[in-house]
Amino acid sequence: MENAKGSRRPGSATHRAELEMRWVQGFTNRKLGFVNNKTICYPCGNYIIFINCETKQRTFLRCKNGSVGAFAVNGNQGIIAFSDRQLKPVIYVYAFPGLTKQAKLKGQASLDYSLLAFSHSGSYLASYSLVPEFSLLIWDWRKKILLCSQSQPGVDVTAMSFNPMSWHQLCLHSGTSVTLWNIERSDREYLLKSKPVILPAQDGSTMHEQNILFSSPNIQDPYFGPVLPISAVAGLVGDEAETFKPKDDTQPTIHPTVHCWTPTSDLYMGCEEGYFLKIGADTFKATAVHQKLSPDAKAKRRTTFRSVSRSRGEPEDGGRKEAQNVSLFAMALHKDGLYAAGNDGVVRCYQVKGTQYQAEDCLEMEEPITNLIFSPDYTYLLVETEKGSLYVFNPNDNEDVLQLLDASEGQFLGVDFIVPGSKHCVSVAESGEVHIWQTEDGACISKMSLHALVTAMACSLSSHCVAVGTKGGHIIFIDVTNVKLPRVIHRVLLTERPVQFLHYEQSGQFLITGTSDGYLFILNALPSKTFQVLGYIVLSHEIVDLTSLYDIEKDASEVIALLCPPDIKRARMEVFSLPTKIILDNEECISERGLLKDQVIRRRSYDLDFPLCSVVKRKDTTVYGYASQAPFICKYHFASKISWKDSPVVKSEKRIPSKQFGRASLLLSPHGKWLASVAETGVLIIHDAATLDILTREHCHSYHEHGIRTLTFSLDGQFILVSGLDGAIVLLKWKRISERKLKDAVDFGNFLLSNLSNYIFQENTFLKNMPEWARILGRKLDSALFESDSQVKFKKGSTVEIEEEDEYFLLTQEKSSETTWLDQKAEKAVKEETAKFADKRKGVKNGIKKLRKKIQEMMFENAKVPPIEKLDQQEFNLDIEEQERQLIESEKEVARVRKDIELENLANAYLREIIKKDCWNAMSVKGRTVRSFHLPCEVQNYPMKERSPEELAFLERILHMKKIEKADLKLRREIVDFESHIPVAKEEGEKAEEGEKRDEEATHALEGSLSSQFGANTSILYPQMEMHTREEKINQIILLRDIIYNVKTAFNKEFDSVTRMKEMEIARVKERNVRISEILNQLEIQEEIWEPTLTNNEKPDQDLKVLDSEIKVEKYLTPVQKAKEKIMARINYKRRLAAQGDNARERGLMDMMNGVLEIKKEDILKMEIPPPPFASKPEALWSEDEKKIYKEFEKKVKELNEEREKYRKMLETELKKLQSSVQETTQTFDEIVNRLFEKKVKSEMVIYQEELKITNLLYSLLLDEEMSTREAGLNHYLEKKRKEKMLTSDAVKAARAQVDTYREAYDILVAEDKLMERGFRKEFSDVPAHHVDQLFKLYKRRPRAQKTKVVYDTTNPYGDRPGSVKALQDAYVQLMKGIEEMDEFTNKPEGVDYIIWDRLCVSRRAKVESEQQIKQKALTLAEMQTFLQRRTEDDEKVRKDIEQIFTELNLLREMKMKFQLDLMVQFLFKQGQVELDSSNLIPDYTDAILINRSIVEELNSTIRAQGEKKVASMVESKDFRKGIFQLEWEHKKIQMQIDDLNQKARDIQKLNVTKDRQLFLTVLNYDSRMNREVSVMEATLTFLDKVHKKNVQQREKLIMELGKQMDQKKVANHKRSKEIREMLVSVSERRHIFEASDSEVLKQKIHKEHYEDILQRQQLVDLAKAQAQELSILQAEVERLRMRTFPAFFDVQEY
Repeated sequence: MENAKGSRRPGSATHRAELEMRWVQGFTNRKLGFVNNKTICYPCGNYIIFINCETKQRTFLRCKNGSVGAFAVNGNQGIIAFSDRQLKPVIYVYAFPGLTKQAKLKGQASLDYSLLAFSHSGSYLASYSLVPEFSLLIWDWRKKILLCSQSQPGVDVTAMSFNPMSWHQLCLHSGTSVTLWNIERSDREYLLKSKPVILPAQDGSTMHEQNILFSSPNIQDPYFGPVLPISAVAGLVGDEAETFKPKDDTQPTIHPTVHCWTPTSDLYMGCEEGYFLKIGADTFKATAVHQKLSPDAKAKRRTTFRSVSRSRGEPEDGGRKEAQNVSLFAMALHKDGLYAAGNDGVVRCYQVKGTQYQAEDCLEMEEPITNLIFSPDYTYLLVETEKGSLYVFNPNDNEDVLQLLDASEGQFLGVDFIVPGSKHCVSVAESGEVHIWQTEDGACISKMSLHALVTAMACSLSSHCVAVGTKGGHIIFIDVTNVKLPRVIHRVLLTERPVQFLHYEQSGQFLITGTSDGYLFILNALPSKTFQVLGYIVLSHEIVDLTSLYDIEKDASEVIALLCPPDIKRARMEVFSLPTKIILDNEECISERGLLKDQVIRRRSYDLDFPLCSVVKRKDTTVYGYASQAPFICKYHFASKISWKDSPVVKSEKRIPSKQFGRASLLLSPHGKWLASVAETGVLIIHDAATLDILTREHCHSYHEHGIRTLTFSLDGQFILVSGLDGAIVLLKWKRISERKLKDAVDFGNFLLSNLSNYIFQENTFLKNMPEWARILGRKLDSALFESDSQVKFKKGSTVEIEEEDEYFLLTQEKSSETTWLDQKAEKAVKEETAKFADKRKGVKNGIKKLRKKIQEMMFENAKVPPIEKLDQQEFNLDIEEQERQLIESEKEVARVRKDIELENLANAYLREIIKKDCWNAMSVKGRTVRSFHLPCEVQNYPMKERSPEELAFLERILHMKKIEKADLKLRREIVDFESHIPVAKEEGEKAEEGEKRDEEATHALEGSLSSQFGANTSILYPQMEMHTREEKINQIILLRDIIYNVKTAFNKEFDSVTRMKEMEIARVKERNVRISEILNQLEIQEEIWEPTLTNNEKPDQDLKVLDSEIKVEKYLTPVQKAKEKIMARINYKRRLAAQGDNARERGLMDMMNGVLEIKKEDILKMEIPPPPFASKPEALWSEDEKKIYKEFEKKVKELNEEREKYRKMLETELKKLQSSVQETTQTFDEIVNRLFEKKVKSEMVIYQEELKITNLLYSLLLDEEMSTREAGLNHYLEKKRKEKMLTSDAVKAARAQVDTYREAYDILVAEDKLMERGFRKEFSDVPAHHVDQLFKLYKRRPRAQKTKVVYDTTNPYGDRPGSVKALQDAYVQLMKGIEEMDEFTNKPEGVDYIIWDRLCVSRRAKVESEQQIKQKALTLAEMQTFLQRRTEDDEKVRKDIEQIFTELNLLREMKMKFQLDLMVQFLFKQGQVELDSSNLIPDYTDAILINRSIVEELNSTIRAQGEKKVASMVESKDFRKGIFQLEWEHKKIQMQIDDLNQKARDIQKLNVTKDRQLFLTVLNYDSRMNREVSVMEATLTFLDKVHKKNVQQREKLIMELGKQMDQKKVANHKRSKEIREMLVSVSERRHIFEASDSEVLKQKIHKEHYEDILQRQQLVDLAKAQAQELSILQAEVERLRMRTFPAFFDVQEY
């Protein structure tokens, strides 16, 4: 190891020069921390960088063995630890600021360490190694010893830390788990014990641990047997049974991201899901801490809140909403609370109380925060962002946030010096970020972002300009004349392919650009020429390397491009020159499309003997190349006389081995005397270019990160810039080199700079005056480079300001519509060629048209000539070669497609054969169905496979065994019956026969199936109540399967008979259909004949045959098949012609007798009597003979018609008989199929019953196997625990022996201390007594503990730890200082000699040291006793586990015994015999009892008798109650009469006596009195009538007057009505006029009305036609029925 300044590695004796590292830049986003209160450090590549937060001063420490691996820092002690990345890595511990090595630790890791962590006091170091060990190691780095280690295979830990309150505790967490480790110590023995933390589920719910190895006694299943653990069900026995969990039962947990210790030894933890957790140190369980939201849901901010944002926008007035469920990535504890940050980029201070917390915003960043670290004095907080930027601020102060590092988003792509290279250099990252660094100290001067994916970069030698190539094919030019404000000044798009190489040749005039598609573009490097593209060169393959050589004396540049064609497997070197002519007269040097002419650039090619990956050329025509397949440098020499037309294979003159490996590259220094080689090893080797001797070697980067990426020399050769994929940039400077060599490089640099000074001054002046680049059209920015106008602003002379940038969008946006330079040149060339050759093109087109027209005329004439003179179509083809080529290509394509189809057909055929073999050929009984003719009924048979010989042999063995068992049981029963034989009476015998019948009925119920009724022999089965062993159950399963096989076989036989019956029936129906078809033809009736057929399900063989009608495509025939088919067609044609020859016999028979020799009866319907020839004349012209002849003709016609009608009726009768016969026979067959279906249903029921038995038996066997597996697993676990018990017992014994031994030593030490005190007076016996007492007091006196004023750290959350090792050491040092002060002579009593005083001091010091040793021993003894207590507890825990295993084994054996006795029995009961609650689909038989039928019948008869008695008593009670009701009714009636009479009496008593009633009672002649009153009333009525008539007359007069007035009103109303009608007419006219004005609406209305009329008429016409057709059909039917009813009254004349 070495630092940057003093402790450098000395150069090797063989090396004549040495380089030193000046500075390192970069950040790899790895672990970092404070090494003291003001300095942070972090690893970067092979270096560790220290940065002072105040002065920004940097210090570097290099790892000499490669890249820095794991890293840890302890700010309290000022120490760092890191590991190197090599085989058998080593851990180094250094102290800061001296950077002195404190320890070198070699551990057990084979490949790499992933984590390192210091304890809070810094005395202990923990390391964690990755594959293959996965070990946690605890070190005492001060003593350089390994204390203890523990391996946990497969666990990848992401974070590790010690408990600040106790170094005995560690926390390790990965992405899915958290583990707490305890370090237990007993004197010099250390032991690691882990305890996993139970994490919540991803939804935040708490997860509970379940002991999956032991069963729960509360879970029982009385139906399915004992409930066993899942491991036993899975059949696991070994260690997997202890941790096995099914996939469905495993619930994903949260993913921890960060943890932080508390002063109470608890843990705070954040996770990806956004939960904030608290882990108890004693409970090892994680509980969620919830946020206590504010009432307004606004985020609280501290008074010192700050925001770091590039937009520098004003804070929101209303404030942000309070964030919830933030994924925390960083935590740091402070006295004020817990500072935490996460994906939202806000640092918050959490105040945690119980299970709730409140948060206050402290700092806001623009990107996620990944790390928070407090300085050792807890003053400053270091903030690390996701991209790698570092910030420092004081949370309790309003100071500005200090940015320590602004890291790049991607890896550094390249670095280069800004000419001359002594002041500044430039770096470009892959993401497009450009940094400008100061060469002297590496300070970052400025930064800008291109927002494009960068692939190459180079710095110009003729100006302060940087060229950057992008992935989109752009070259961006940046002005760095003002290093603090770099600007984009120009951009050019060469091609759409990525730019691979950018190279400025040494004269500074040309910029050479190589793309990934093998194009080389030459650009003018001068800004004053606006970076003009001079031309391009096309290479045959992709460019591997690019270099150039400038000869100052000749003022000529030569460019070399290295290619590696894959076909020749060796390198090819393309060499061409760049004369100044291509700048001065560019148009003469390039073609129309911009291609440089070979004669101008003198292009030539060389094939080398090896494949190379890099090449350089010296001025002496020497070329060095680095081989890509072997590590050596090849030296070539090229003669100047070789012509560029030749392409020789150049052999290497010399091969120098190199210790580099991987892909390497070579680079010559500017003066060409140093050759530098870099590779993936990360080592820079500089050779002497003439002799290839190694001048120096420097390990700059690590091979783990693929070594060095780019290398560049300064112009004077004093500085070397190196960048690698590890994210670091290293500047090297010569430390030791010969003055002559250095002077040569400096002189050449000054000479070259003097030649370029004029260029540099002029071009820099022009650069400063160039505006910033933008599009000319509309001044819009290109979307491939910058964002939209609202996000990017350009100002002349200022940097680019970006607001609300979305870098992902910028890097992944679509390509712009900008035209490439190649396309522009091509378009320009096309336009020029089009304009140049327009007339010739037109003439050629006209000639082609004439030629086409002439050929068409010739083809038309050829079509008219005779076939002999006709030419083939190919004769008119002018381009025969193209036709043949297309024909060959089409034939190849056809052959390829045919081959693919054949392979596909072959695969399908193979698949068909496999399916047929497994599903068809393997079946002894093929699956088929039988369907009924008329009903939707279909019955399927049982497809059956042939039983294998092994199955039949096993079945035969079981049957033979059953016969032996049956014979043995019969013999035993005969012996028992013979001994107890008693004669039985005849009546008893009859009863016994009845009992046998009942027993036979009960047998089916006990057997649990009806298979005996379907031809199966159930007597060979084991009784269900007696199957206890595994062998019996297996035999029973085999027998049940045989029964199922027999049932299926019996059904299949009946099915086959029905199938044959159907085939016979179809044959009969076909025979009858032949006759039915003949009758229908004779009757000329068009009626479809029902033709029964067998479906594919009934004849499954048809599915395996492919008919020609099923093939829808044309059949492909080979040429042989086509020839054969032509021959057969010709033979058939000749045969057909021979058959159609002249046959006189057939022709005569056809002419004379219509082709038949005998007239059949069927021909009567076809016979016709020809009318006499005179029938065409009028009847009046007929003669008598003709009339007679006509009568005879009519008579014959009548007789023929009668005969024809009789024959027709006979045929109709026969047709009906045939059809009814077919219907009856098919219906009879349908009934047979229905019966077969019913039997199939019963067979299925029987089969299911037997399969249910098999299922229950298989389940019992499975349960038996699971219990055996469970027992084996418990025994394995018991054996494991016994071994563990032996280890714990040994550990207890060893610990107890150590404690006893140590206690003895402690007791001896205490006794010696007491003896030392008691022997004081003896030792000073030569001193006077009064001095002895005084000396003894001084001997007992101890220095007082210095009560120094301790300034307690109020910000440190963990406070002071007085019990730490450091505190004890400090106390001991203070004690010894006090003893030294007491030993001074000034404290000597008077009269005591100096010799005696010295003796007292020595004795007192020995006494003090003894006391301190006793205290230390006492502490160690207490710690050992605690260790012994824990080992005893572990031993007791193992003992309890063993007892629990024994308990579980006993419980399992009891369950197993119970299971063997508790059998599953299947019963078959009729409906009504199961008297359970049938509310559920399946009744619950848990509490059911099996009772004999006789008991139930006796009980039912008793219940029936008691019921009859109850009914009789109820009838009697009903009659008696009826009499009671009748008496109650009569009683109510009499009571109501009494009430009525009483009411009448009361009414009479309360009646009022009026005057009328008094007159009626007092006047004697009451009737005469009433008559007089009546007469008076009549006279009054007469008077009133007269008065009424008078009033009526008056009212009539009034009515007449009103009538007259009404007539007048009517006349007036009539006039008004006329006026209204006239007005309505005018209104309607106006309305019609208005409607008529809207012609479109009127037309639509008229069209609609017309369409409705047409539609209505069409419907009526259709209805009339339908009715007429129906009427004609009805008339014909009426006539037919009338003729059928009255055949004798047939009138011929009507027809």
